[in-house]
Amino acid sequence: MKRIATALVLIPVVVWVVLAAPYWVFIAVLALIGLLAFHEFDHIAAAQNLSPAGWPGMAAGLTLLLAPEPFSAAIVIALVAMTVALRETDLARALPRAAVFLLGVLYIFGAWRCAIGLRGIGAHLLMVALLVGWAGDSAALYVGKAFGKRKLAPHVSPGKTVEGSVGSILGAMLAALIYAHFLIPDVSIPTALILGAVANVAAQVGDLCESAFKRGANLKDSGSMLPGHGGWLDRIDSSLFTVPVVYAMEVLTKSYAHIQL
Repeated sequence: MKRIATALVLIPVVVWVVLAAPYWVFIAVLALIGLLAFHEFDHIAAAQNLSPAGWPGMAAGLTLLLAPEPFSAAIVIALVAMTVALRETDLARALPRAAVFLLGVLYIFGAWRCAIGLRGIGAHLLMVALLVGWAGDSAALYVGKAFGKRKLAPHVSPGKTVEGSVGSILGAMLAALIYAHFLIPDVSIPTALILGAVANVAAQVGDLCESAFKRGANLKDSGSMLPGHGGWLDRIDSSLFTVPVVYAMEVLTKSYAHIQL
């Protein structure tokens, strides 16, 4: 019940922020959720006896989110991560510290930077990137309960099944098709179906990756701020994969469309 109540509060807010909020509100929400999720990522790292990035990582994340040219910013952040790692007295921990710093920044704030780019192309495309994860989760839950027999990744997430995974993909394809039909009419039926399928696979991989991090740290949730959902990283783990994938698909499609063969 808590999970449903939290979703009923969050979903309308997210829809408004993505589709209608002023640009500065959109950026502020991305920054806030990014910082909260990054803090939880640090907590997971610390639980595995890895040095967390702390405030330098948060500052680097905001820099990547707001920098005029993200590629150059990412290179500089990698150098900063290695420099920060020099603080380790045990140099065997220097490389893991730099890796945790850089992964956290790119994983969370890199995805949110793609969200900015995707909203710039079309807010409805960003909404689809989020929707395929939500719809897929619901479909996987019901299909998995009704038909699930074969485990998908038992060492990472014992409750997930192959049947639920297939149901998730089909549910996402249907959701993408319906949304595109009514709100993005220039997207063809095959494109909508492919978009839904590819993005949902990314969503499932994103969910499994975060589950692997938590299981490695012996944690059930990344946090406790969202009743029924755990932490912010638990809530956005799928989106951190779907948003960059949908953005990449859109950019590559537009790029190849201008190539004369």
